[in-house]
This record gives sequence, C-alpha cells and structure tokens, in this order.
Amino acid sequence: MVSDVHGNVDALARAGSGADALLVLGDLIDFVDYHDHSAGILGSVFGSAAVHRFAQLRSGGAPDEAYAFVRELWSRVPDSRDMIREAVIEQYERLFAVLPSPTYATPGNVDLPELWPRFMRAGVYVLDGQTAEIGGLRCGFVGGGLLPDGGIPQRDPVFRSYLRTPAQYAVAVSALGRVDLLCSHIPPAVPELLYDVQARRSEIGSEQLLAVIRQDRPRIALFGHVHQPLARRVRVGRTECVNVGHFQRTGTPHVVRW
Repeated sequence: MVSDVHGNVDALARAGSGADALLVLGDLIDFVDYHDHSAGILGSVFGSAAVHRFAQLRSGGAPDEAYAFVRELWSRVPDSRDMIREAVIEQYERLFAVLPSPTYATPGNVDLPELWPRFMRAGVYVLDGQTAEIGGLRCGFVGGGLLPDGGIPQRDPVFRSYLRTPAQYAVAVSALGRVDLLCSHIPPAVPELLYDVQARRSEIGSEQLLAVIRQDRPRIALFGHVHQPLARRVRVGRTECVNVGHFQRTGTPHVVRW
C-alpha cells in the first residue's frame, strides 16, 4: 500500500512485488517537489529558485502569499493550463503503466481524477466513494482532500486540486456502508495524525471518517497526505489508524496482512 507517490515511478514499479494486491491512496502527480526544487512541474518550468521561494512562503505560514506568488508565475506563461495538463498526462502515462494487476487506486488532492479513465486497463481499478472485496474483506475508498468549512474553490486556477466540501465528502463516505478496511487519501480528524512537523502546521482531516471509525469500528483505517506526521499510528477504539507513508521519499510500501 502506498500514498503520496508524487512521481516516484521507479519505486512504484517495485511496490507490488510479492503482494496479492497493490492499494494506491492518491497524489500520484509531482507538481511541487519540496525536496528537489528543480523537479516537479513547477521546478521544470520556473526553476529551483522559484520553488524555493514558494516553499519558504508556504512553510513560513503565508499560504495566501505563496499561492499568489505561484499565480503570478503562471500568468507569464501562455496557455499555462494546457502546458500543465500535458505535463500531468505525461506523468500519468508513466505511473499507470507500471501498476501491477490487481491495483486498487483512489485519487489524492494533487491529482486530476477526470483524466484517470483514459489510463484504466484490466486489473487496475479506480474507486472513490466505492468498495471492493479484497482477500475476503470489504474495503472502502474515498479520494481527494477537504475544503475548510465555508471554503470555496479558487476561481479559475491553473491547476484545480481535487478538493471537496465537507458535505460532498460526507456523501462519499456514507456511500461506503460498513467496511473492514477504510482507505482514504486524507486522515480522520485526529490532531496527532494531522500535524506535519516539518511544515509546522496541521492539515485538514475528516470528521466524517472519524465518525465512521467510532461507529462502525473497521479493522484498520489507512491514509496518507500528511508527509511528516507527528504520529503515524493512533488507535481509535478498536481501529488502528495508520499513515502509510510519504512514498515519494521512502520508496517503501506499507504492508497489511490478513
């Protein structure tokens, strides 16, 4: 099981070796590479200095300033949306090509799920607000990230992150019914799971996922999204909640046996 692949195609090609199935919990695209500022879509277009500045602003507690800086960069590029779309398609072509059969995948917030159907093939399944039986267990998948309460998507961005309102996210979670494994891109709303010690801020987690965990008590809840969490594992009732890891950096899949 992997999450936050962010373009690490070589490790992804090895991730399913010896496994009965590979589960992918989103963020396949390498859009902004915080570890190699010359990489990712932003680095390849604008160079490492621009990515370094963006990373400084974002980690320094100025996200609005950071995204205004990026919008200004893209405003200089003719047909920037087409350029980004083609770069994303190129990454997806390489990433989906190495997925083993069977793979069960759900998109992250740094994904364009509307493009995923063109890369589907036998043995590769995309699930979002849906379930699959894997090894005799019912596994539910919910993709994307969350907008804050009252938040609205940016108007006409060059890259539209896959973000849902809390109400939209609740619909996707409720569609699952009871599951044995609860798989999502973002964590449930448990503070220790949401705080990123490197970014020094909390990400947004799902109250709906937490409610399902408390009510239905699945065996395990699996997710990613927070790259350097304060805690990678927290037990809520009988459910073990596990961040499966920042796969781009570790290159090591999380293994679940049953």
